[in-house]
Amino acid sequence: MRLLVKLGGTLLDADESRRRLAREVAEAARQGHQVVVVHGGGKQMTRILSQMGVESRFIDGLRVTTPETIDAVLKVFAGSVNKQLVAALIEAGAEAVGLSGIDGCLVEAEILRAELGQVGRPVRANAALLDCLAKGGFLPVIACVAGDRQGRIYNVNADQMAVACAAGFRADRLVFLTDVDGVLGADRQLLPQLSLSAAEALILGGVATGGMQAKLTSAGQALRDGVPQVIIAPGSATDVLGRLLSGEELGTRMVRG
Repeated sequence: MRLLVKLGGTLLDADESRRRLAREVAEAARQGHQVVVVHGGGKQMTRILSQMGVESRFIDGLRVTTPETIDAVLKVFAGSVNKQLVAALIEAGAEAVGLSGIDGCLVEAEILRAELGQVGRPVRANAALLDCLAKGGFLPVIACVAGDRQGRIYNVNADQMAVACAAGFRADRLVFLTDVDGVLGADRQLLPQLSLSAAEALILGGVATGGMQAKLTSAGQALRDGVPQVIIAPGSATDVLGRLLSGEELGTRMVRG
């Protein structure tokens, strides 16, 4: 199976959580799955900017990224967060390789909205690079930073980055490991399965808002781009990845039909 795992930055902030998830991802690779990891790091980014005396500003949940802060974006996402995760995966026995979307034009992007500054929208992913690494037995670990053919650098929402990589990699399954149990319905009960049309109805009905709305929008895009199945699951659950791969119903499983 080709598996794309997106890890939220909150899950990677603590050493214990990062190493636990690294062991689970490494185990999936040992079982013969071709695994690619995409990660965020927003919590770490906010902390570093605060230490620099720079206030984090958001519009519609997206971080405004100025030329003055893009250097910090690189240092945090493609630097410390990425390399700490790569090191944890190597400790767990995986042949992990740290990348950003800039490397080899892995993910090309364009300006999303002028008011957001250097925030990009992914427009294409270089599947050949991921194929080469996966076939060679390596486990790509991708930071949510992209570029373009003119040498510009963009901060990219990690969920959108995961969708672009999953579509380019032709993943059989995209797993969002998050800090929530899954998608909740209007009665606040967990929805174990969700169709694309039902997810859109949750958004239109105002049931899914904020971060969950963004997550469902990204998941829906992945399904439309050809990823057969998307799972939104709690990254804090014990052996969450192994349980999902064994077919256990955990979190919310989304399919197009």
